[in-house]
Amino acid sequence: MQFNIGVAKKQKLGEIIKMNISQEGIALIKKFEGCPVDEDGNAISYRCAANKKTIGYGSLKLKNGSPVKDNMSITMQEAEELLKHELKTYEKYVSNYVDVPLEQNQFDALVCWTFNVGGNALASSTLLKVLNNGVYEEVPHQLKRWNKAGGKVLEGLIRRRDAEALLFEGKEWHHI
Repeated sequence: MQFNIGVAKKQKLGEIIKMNISQEGIALIKKFEGCPVDEDGNAISYRCAANKKTIGYGSLKLKNGSPVKDNMSITMQEAEELLKHELKTYEKYVSNYVDVPLEQNQFDALVCWTFNVGGNALASSTLLKVLNNGVYEEVPHQLKRWNKAGGKVLEGLIRRRDAEALLFEGKEWHHI
């Protein structure tokens, strides 16, 4: 089993290897973000639960940094590329803020969560403090606390947080 040492990097025989989200983590994001499409199979912009203009798998900006607009569409290939592009940012947040060793499933769960709530939320969260104190068993509870959008508890966020908590624990989450 490989571990993430220090600031979310794996160390193997003295070589530092940056962790990346796995296909399992990407599958969780795709399941809960969804990707609305039009009749031609293109990804279309929509308003997320927090009423933000969104496109693809939860992106608020295009790859060039410009904001998503209402009635916008991109190809599914562009949606996939946009997700991969954005995930690099969220991998960096986790890598930069987490100071304890992580297994791949734990890293994946944290990237999924941070993708949804944002890097600033991770940086200032009790979840991060608990994790960096090495209290891994408390992290699933901390993930589940983040179940509101617009001040309201949402069933979709409850399910997503349950799935992220299960992934963090290395358990089956697909049934959620």
